[in-house]
Amino acid sequence: MGLDFFVKRDDLIDPRFSGNKFRKLYSLFKFNSNDYSKVISYGGAQSNAMLSIAYLAAMKGWEFVYYVKKIPKRLESSPSGNLRRALELNMKLRQIPHSIFYESIEKIRRGISEDEIFIPQGGADPVAAEGVKVLADEIKEWMCCNSIESLSVATPSGTGTTALFLAKYLPESVDVVTTPVVGDEETLRLQWQKLHSEGESLPKILASLKKHPFAKPDIRFLEAWRSLKRSGILFDLIYAPKMWLELEVFYEELKKPVLYIHSGGVSGNESQLQKYRFKGIGE
Repeated sequence: MGLDFFVKRDDLIDPRFSGNKFRKLYSLFKFNSNDYSKVISYGGAQSNAMLSIAYLAAMKGWEFVYYVKKIPKRLESSPSGNLRRALELNMKLRQIPHSIFYESIEKIRRGISEDEIFIPQGGADPVAAEGVKVLADEIKEWMCCNSIESLSVATPSGTGTTALFLAKYLPESVDVVTTPVVGDEETLRLQWQKLHSEGESLPKILASLKKHPFAKPDIRFLEAWRSLKRSGILFDLIYAPKMWLELEVFYEELKKPVLYIHSGGVSGNESQLQKYRFKGIGE
């Protein structure tokens, strides 16, 4: 890209709990194993959050039940990527028809017992605040050590939880910028309303690119990902490319320097690259 960025390598925290998944699950690590017996969550069949929760549950000795919309027969009979790894960790997969998925999830959530933990899709929950605050404190310490008075902090958004809490805990001299990867600006703002308190700062949304179906192969994203890989850092193939493309567009308008938070998720590249090969994109 020929532009200057800093990258915070949160992907190197732990291969099982890298990036924003470690931050979102941070408070759960401190629970004793006998505090709970089961973890329940839901989302996509190749979710990075799913795999991190599977590792956490295995480490704590908790049962992990994960709900997805009906998946293709080929994936059910021959699991790959994050799904295969999570199943190997004894995750129990439960499929629900698309038409009643969210209705069913709400019933499950209301039926949670005292010895069960319910984690919303992507970790979009107030419980994530504690871990993101630790991240914000690390960024502030880095700024102090390097005599940086202001900067932009960039992180892509699924649910937008990490970006939202970073905006809450970082000072006004820091602009948190993000881009919606799931849905569009309106979708992201609706997600924030669930966790945002009046008067708190909100991230700035960079959205020059049109709304894109989640995880749909796109040659622009693949080329950006390959360019980033040549720079010496492996990023995820779903979230990172769109954020980097937006940063390239808006670079001159951002506070400098720009710090990109590597949110991990590279374990999902296996299944995503399979999609690209299946579509014949980038070959």
